[in-house]
Amino acid sequence: MSTAAAPRGALGVLAATQLLLIMDTAIVNVALPSVGADLGPGAAGLSWVANAYLIAFGGLLLLGGRAADLLGHRRLFLAGLALLTTASAAGGLAPNPAVLVAARAAQGVGAAFAAAAAFALLLVLFPDGPARHRALGVFAAMGGLGGVLGTALGGALTALLGWRSTFWLNVLAAAALAALTPALRGAPGDAGPPPATGRGGARFDLAGALTATAGLGLLAYALVGGGEHGWLAPVTLATAAGGLVLLGVFGLVERRAAAPLVPPDVLRRPGLRRANLLAALAQTALFPMFFLVSLYMQHVLHHSPLGGGLALLPLSLVVVAVAPQTGRIVFRLGLVRTLTLGFVLLAAGTAWLGLALAADGGFAGTVLAPSLVLGLALPLVVVTTNVAATADAAPEETGLASGLVNTSQQFGSVLGLAVLVAVATAVTGTTGTPTPAAETGGFRAALLCGAALAAGAALLAVRLRPPAPVTAPPRRDRVGEPR
Repeated sequence: MSTAAAPRGALGVLAATQLLLIMDTAIVNVALPSVGADLGPGAAGLSWVANAYLIAFGGLLLLGGRAADLLGHRRLFLAGLALLTTASAAGGLAPNPAVLVAARAAQGVGAAFAAAAAFALLLVLFPDGPARHRALGVFAAMGGLGGVLGTALGGALTALLGWRSTFWLNVLAAAALAALTPALRGAPGDAGPPPATGRGGARFDLAGALTATAGLGLLAYALVGGGEHGWLAPVTLATAAGGLVLLGVFGLVERRAAAPLVPPDVLRRPGLRRANLLAALAQTALFPMFFLVSLYMQHVLHHSPLGGGLALLPLSLVVVAVAPQTGRIVFRLGLVRTLTLGFVLLAAGTAWLGLALAADGGFAGTVLAPSLVLGLALPLVVVTTNVAATADAAPEETGLASGLVNTSQQFGSVLGLAVLVAVATAVTGTTGTPTPAAETGGFRAALLCGAALAAGAALLAVRLRPPAPVTAPPRRDRVGEPR
């Protein structure tokens, strides 16, 4: 296998994995009403079909990234896909809500391991520079496409074959990706766990793993459950406090551990801290926008769930077109300017979208034009924050860097959705059935809050110090070619 062919084949497998994991979140959400009609779990039970996945996924990304460094990236990638396949089959066969929620939690565990290992493999295969920027652009394109495909496929499969077919699609897709993993075998740096070092080699920090996973899981529980129980409800406050206490214990454990899960000197890198914060802020503004636009299309403009999802197809097509070119934009403008431009476009597009919404509007006059601006912004902010958050990672830290930035993005998504939906609900009001004008006002307020977050991130991005100079791209800009 040639050095050029190996990365191309591997990138295809890794990008398809990213597409599947993003698609999986949306595809099941669309099927939830049919799940409720069949199994009858009630509104609270239905919410946990979605929340169980998000909590497990968010809580285990950091552990998954470090485990990939210690156990081998490809090995953990396969284990994650195997668990995802098995859990999806269990979900497809679930006889009652309890089994379905457990299967969704297991799916989240498998997705966390597969996502962290896939991103770490990308970092190993593509050293920092134009090749990595292009590979990250492909990842961003798959992420943008995954949400729309998940919504469209979820609606079509549920209507034609029933909600269980969404889980069986997952089984087939994950099994196919597992069968294609030989494309990763020739990857440089995939010889298994890294050699032992003076810090304790490949010993596993069990105390750090338990406290970090439990702390992150409790925080995820508090965020996704806050909208259901109330932000000031005792269960929400107690869960959030418990998560923060466990993360504090985790910090103490890491200072004394011989082989810490997250070495303290890694977190002392200012560029890494700021890049992870920016990655979280990007998703805090971006992720809720997809959800809010879909609700506006369905509740106010009375489109079907499938139509609401397809409203974001033009945005996704722009992402697919722009993302592979992000490396060239970074080379011409520099990392910091590209990152700042991305956040400026994100703020402008989100504000334009919020101000354009109208109770008596239509897709072409309200959503289409600002969504195209957001399609330009998405790959710029996603690729550049990932570049900045991973450029300083040593070969033995690729999984750790992957886990940190994935965790930042996941918690940014969950936090943004929880906070902005709460803003929309507060402005809309909860007495009686809201009018289209009231719902539109709520969506507008939430989107303007997202725009303000993106504007603040743009100001923060200006102060980011790039980790290394970007070199010129090769004459033939193909994935896997030597720089």
